[in-house]
Amino acid sequence: MQLRYNFRLYPTAGQRLALAKAFGCARVVFNDGLRLRQQAHEQGLPYLSDGDLFKRMITQAKKTPERAWLGEVSAVVLQQALADLNTAFRNFFASVSGKRKGPKMAPPRFRSRKDTRQTVRFTRNARFAITTGGKLRLPKIGEVTLRWSRDLPSEPSSVTVTKDASGRYFASFVVETGDEPLPEATSQIGVDLGLTHFAVLSDGRKIDNPRFLRRAERRLKKAQKALSRKAKGSANRRKAVVKVAKAHAGVADARRDHHHKLSTAIIRDDQTVYVEDLAVNGLACTRLAKSVHDVGWSAFVDMLEYKAARYGRTFAKVGRFLPSSQTCSVCFVIDGPKPLSVREWTCGACQTTHDQDVNASRIVLAAGRAERRNACGGTVRPAA
Repeated sequence: MQLRYNFRLYPTAGQRLALAKAFGCARVVFNDGLRLRQQAHEQGLPYLSDGDLFKRMITQAKKTPERAWLGEVSAVVLQQALADLNTAFRNFFASVSGKRKGPKMAPPRFRSRKDTRQTVRFTRNARFAITTGGKLRLPKIGEVTLRWSRDLPSEPSSVTVTKDASGRYFASFVVETGDEPLPEATSQIGVDLGLTHFAVLSDGRKIDNPRFLRRAERRLKKAQKALSRKAKGSANRRKAVVKVAKAHAGVADARRDHHHKLSTAIIRDDQTVYVEDLAVNGLACTRLAKSVHDVGWSAFVDMLEYKAARYGRTFAKVGRFLPSSQTCSVCFVIDGPKPLSVREWTCGACQTTHDQDVNASRIVLAAGRAERRNACGGTVRPAA
């Protein structure tokens, strides 16, 4: 399994300048390649192959006065920029032809120097290295100070250097990790995700919704109000933009930390985890969009999935059209639809009183068990 390990970088002033050159050169090569392919398409010429594009955008471009400065950065950075362009075109063509599942992919777009996120990637061909002193040596940039929060499990195959909107630099290493199975547990859990509670588990536990964005709204509003009063193009406006970006970065970091801690606890304690497959994109188009984006369900479910695969646990999603709020988890009789304001109800068949969220998580667990196959190939049905 391939995973990414992210660490904070602290480049010096000279190294920040060298990284800015690398960001700019990669962006220019990407845009030049995209423009060349668009012009060939408009003129009815054959599609430029990856090899021809590489020769024209890097090898030949460096010999021209207009692009001679491309030689100031590592060639691997330029190669990876074209590799990203080629991947974007392949994904677009596969989506148009129906070979790629999921939502339709848009054609590649030009990159802007005003983008809030700038990245460059170094592979092993660039001969990046981690020094004995714990620094990251990058070609034509130097040894950059790195804050190590954990050890790398194996030799990294590539590293991506990123600058975010708040001016922070990060190094993201791609490493190959083996499975680390945990001691087998006996418990199985169903997880019902919501807004009132972030997650309700089938054993009755309720995880409060931290509402990181809602709690930071006053601070964000103050920073954005100060930004709106700064003159465009001024130094004070640039400082205000960074201040707003840092506030948003703090919210995102807190949310990610919460997701990691909760997903790790669930995977560590339970052998099998079932989660309802929510239509997050559809919910994000409703009046609940701000709250839906605040909880970050998709990122949390992705963490559960890859951690389950790594630590030898079973993870599965159940259908999103499951009537979990209408079905009794004791007798499995569908009791009919109920408004969202009803948080507790009594089954008309067995007279069992249910908590709405706990009952839904137990239905998710029962549905997940029913979809699994036993050793003889038959379905595993929950006991009535």
